Amino acid sequence: MHPDQDTAPPIPRQRPSVLRWLGYAMGAGLPARHHTWVLFDTTTRTWVLRHVARTLVQLAVPVALVLLLVPGPFWIRGLAALGGLILGLAFSIAYMPEATENRVKKAGYPAGTAQALRDRASAGRDARDSERRRAAAAKRAARYRDRRAR
Repeated sequence: MHPDQDTAPPIPRQRPSVLRWLGYAMGAGLPARHHTWVLFDTTTRTWVLRHVARTLVQLAVPVALVLLLVPGPFWIRGLAALGGLILGLAFSIAYMPEATENRVKKAGYPAGTAQALRDRASAGRDARDSERRRAAAAKRAARYRDRRAR
């Protein structure tokens, strides 16, 4: 929870504008009105895809610079840019939880908040999946019992 949310009513989630999001993707912080959105962005079901999208935005600048400014044949520049892109994505994915926690801390939440919310959501999904599998198994068992009774 956000420190101010203990006594205050919940703050509505407000998505940043495109320019603010580009700054956010590059590592800048967002104003307080977007802090609940930052928590949502780092804990929603698609948080991994969102992290990869932010990484691709960050890597677009050096890739463009390599393609445009480095002398030599385009195929060499293209392969260099591709290698940098692959390496950048590998490092970004390796440090994904830490990077998202840093974004959440910038938004004013305690360290570990995003991971705790993702863990809680995962436990809820696991419980629902388990219940669904139990119900399906009970249905199959009843069908099997009905066949054997004939």
